[in-house]
Amino acid sequence: RGNIGHGAGSKTSRRTVWRPGAHTLCLCQPGWSSDSPAPITFCLMTTTHLLYLHGFRSSPSSAKARQTAAHVAAHHPSVTFWCPHVPPAPRAAMALVAQGIARWPRHSMAVIGSSLGGFYASWVAQHAGCPSVMLNPAVDPARDLARYIGEQTSWHDPSERFYFLPEYIEELQALDMRARLAAARELALIAKGDEVLDWREMVGRYPQAEQVVLEGGDHALGNYGDYLPLVSQFLQLA
Repeated sequence: RGNIGHGAGSKTSRRTVWRPGAHTLCLCQPGWSSDSPAPITFCLMTTTHLLYLHGFRSSPSSAKARQTAAHVAAHHPSVTFWCPHVPPAPRAAMALVAQGIARWPRHSMAVIGSSLGGFYASWVAQHAGCPSVMLNPAVDPARDLARYIGEQTSWHDPSERFYFLPEYIEELQALDMRARLAAARELALIAKGDEVLDWREMVGRYPQAEQVVLEGGDHALGNYGDYLPLVSQFLQLA
């Protein structure tokens, strides 16, 4: 079970509760039992175009990318879904994404990003003004990836090698959106058991977001499939 709430430091007294398998996202007022919450009435723009961004050393073959693609195909076949294989160079990665979504309708698109892809998703959301979902998002990849400078291999294809160059650190710094307010609605799915990133840092990074903070779990979010209905509802997939 994950509890959804406004980020740390939020002044609102409301909290949101969602359970895997539930069909509605419900908002609980103070004093109400989370066992019988009041349903939210959504008046949100339907998402017709969905972008998924994978993480560092990952690819469209990742489990979460494939699960998302399969869920969209099965339950939201009218949605345009794109998960590009982003290059290791951050500037080139965002140039590829910007070109790919150039003709997408900004009022009905959204982005999901995992790990480094979550960091990129925040950049896309700022520039497109669209809703975003971050899955165990990288908060300061310029700091964390400095130790990976050099030759690397892909998780899903060890024969695929690439070089993570020193200049990529500065490119990541240029993409950092932490100084900006959220441009649109945000949802962050964060596992306390993440063995790669600090969950507290992730929570603090997205104070305006709806947050699902999971007890335990791991960086890969092995139970991500349980939360796809929530992601779909949050994004109002067509």
